[in-house]
Amino acid sequence: MTGQAHPEWDASYAAGTPAPWDIGRPQPAFVRLADEGRLTGRLLDAGCGTGENALLAASRGADVTGIDVAPTAIARARAKASERGLTARFEVADALDPGRLSLTADTVIDSGVFHVFGDDDRARYVASLAAVLRPAGACYLMCFSDRQPGTWGPRRVRADELRAAFSDGWAVESITADTFEINPMDAATRVQAWLAAIRRN
Repeated sequence: MTGQAHPEWDASYAAGTPAPWDIGRPQPAFVRLADEGRLTGRLLDAGCGTGENALLAASRGADVTGIDVAPTAIARARAKASERGLTARFEVADALDPGRLSLTADTVIDSGVFHVFGDDDRARYVASLAAVLRPAGACYLMCFSDRQPGTWGPRRVRADELRAAFSDGWAVESITADTFEINPMDAATRVQAWLAAIRRN
């Protein structure tokens, strides 16, 4: 099953220069989570891009589904899975409506998706994750932080905004300062992030 593609996101993968977030390897924060045994069971990578975090989880034994609105990114993720001999499902689908794929997840990961949404879509996104994540399931979410100086890039997110967004039907277990690795941009290779561990009630 496929969802509706979003040309503006697909263009970021079709261009000659990689998108800042497409670093060609898993984000270190998710490597740590995998090393801690947290990326397990039926796992949904919401906004998986070209699949590096999803494929990391698959390599550790998770039953992985990755979704993204960019067909080019999904095609690359599928090719990587084949090249690496890993089993993972990748589908063109909207993170605001993952329920169309009729899946239930034990674990959800989000690397850089939450912060792209405005207030209304943010509430829809949290509800969409709740619809696919089983009770007591874990969500590991990394987003741009208000600790990042300047104005370029995505909207900054405050820790209290994360707590408010996941206040109904969730338990926010931790929000810790972390960093995203990005492709070089403005002479920076890391940007400030929050890494949240959130449990579905």
